[in-house]
Amino acid sequence: MQTLNQQLLDNIIAIAKEAGEHLIQFYTRSVAVKIKPDDTPVTEADLFISQLLTERLTQLTPDIPVLSEESCNIALSERNQWQEYWIIDPLDGTQQFINRTDQFSIVIGLVQKRGEKNQPVLGVIYAPIVEKLYFAMEASGAFLQENGKTRPLVSTPYCEEKPLVITVGSQIQADKALQTVGGREVQFLQYGSSSLKAGLVAEGKADCYIRFGDTGEWDTAVAEVLLKEVGGAVFDFDFSPLTYNLRETFINPYFVMVKNSSLNWDKIFLFK
Repeated sequence: MQTLNQQLLDNIIAIAKEAGEHLIQFYTRSVAVKIKPDDTPVTEADLFISQLLTERLTQLTPDIPVLSEESCNIALSERNQWQEYWIIDPLDGTQQFINRTDQFSIVIGLVQKRGEKNQPVLGVIYAPIVEKLYFAMEASGAFLQENGKTRPLVSTPYCEEKPLVITVGSQIQADKALQTVGGREVQFLQYGSSSLKAGLVAEGKADCYIRFGDTGEWDTAVAEVLLKEVGGAVFDFDFSPLTYNLRETFINPYFVMVKNSSLNWDKIFLFK
């Protein structure tokens, strides 16, 4: 099992930044776009960055398999044997990249087997255009690097008097969220890729991020580490934790990411 330490985290940050340089180059020109069988877009940038990250991670840790959104056709019978694995989203927010919103990121996480479960334990989210780098490691805190400075992200108490700030990906998502919030005053913060919305929650710019619609395990794994380190959590609409590498499918249930896990979120969101 890979030992978690600062050197490993520094290496992953360096790999993410190298990939970010390439992504910036792709962003300066038009890229080829294809539609995948699930009707989501994929660009040549996704595929290039996926291959680059896989090569770099394999060089760094030859014995740890790499699971990428762009190369995930691996049977559960094989994945069941994994004690740990890298999980990557080479371009989280492909549609944001195509739409030129700047709000997309490179995501690298490490998941380790803990008993019957698989637990994300280290992760990096790097948004090269907006120059934000989130990183976290189990029991070592969560951090944001921005404007040349690195600061720790900390847990913050929730103020009942203020409106609940919910970050979402679209107006449609906001409308759906509004129907689940029982009479509470809310504000919506619309933003790009899933991992960057998780970052806004970890920073405290939003109280939570709610998602109606399909995502993959690579969209949430690093967010799990980031939020856990600031007292937050990720759960599905039954208020149960998400799982990793336990099912044939990588598709997550609909979920909520929260900054403060001690709140009675089942009293705030009435999903049933």
